[in-house]
Amino acid sequence: MISEDMLTIRELSKSYAGARPRNVLRGVNLDLARGEYIAIMGESGVGKSTLLNLIAGLDMPDSGTVSLAGTVLTQLDDTARTLLRRSRMGFVFQAFHLLPHLTVAQNVALPLVLNGSSSGESAVRVAGMLSAVGLSRAANSYPRELSGGESQRIALARALVHKPVLLLADEPTGNLDSESAIQVLALIRDQVKREGGAGILVTHSAVAAATAERVYVLSSEGLQLYNR
Repeated sequence: MISEDMLTIRELSKSYAGARPRNVLRGVNLDLARGEYIAIMGESGVGKSTLLNLIAGLDMPDSGTVSLAGTVLTQLDDTARTLLRRSRMGFVFQAFHLLPHLTVAQNVALPLVLNGSSSGESAVRVAGMLSAVGLSRAANSYPRELSGGESQRIALARALVHKPVLLLADEPTGNLDSESAIQVLALIRDQVKREGGAGILVTHSAVAAATAERVYVLSSEGLQLYNR
């Protein structure tokens, strides 16, 4: 049974050993419901990307739990976390990570191919997502033919094409001009709402964070709701 909360984080802590051991995250708690889109801000080095990696199951915490749609990621092995991440999460980064030798349509279709969707289903979903981001005309183009804003919109289409329950966006507008950034942020918010998933935007930009329903600030004291 899927819980009401898409994402539940309880007392999440992470430290790194070395010549100068340091605590990166300590006692982080968060509840994110279906359809919610939030932003997380914080100074460089405070652990925003580390938190996303823990949520995605790319790294493991020292203590605490991460649950996605009722499944406790921190209790899964590497293979199970990989399969869950592939099927239930979408990722958008500052770097577009489009494969240059594949067409736009082929890039968008990658999550569907990895999840074993039929060619017919993939074609329908890819066409729908390209239409949603306003780039149907670019289906047979290659990444080198796109602008930065167009590339990020394609990266967003790829992140959402398999209808993930959770979208994670790490500084997705850092390489974009202001007009393209506004378009991409609006698309992220609207697509999360339309697909009924949940979304987390990590950003340094107060302007970008203002597009979210709630804004949190991550610091050495933990994750705190920012009262705008």
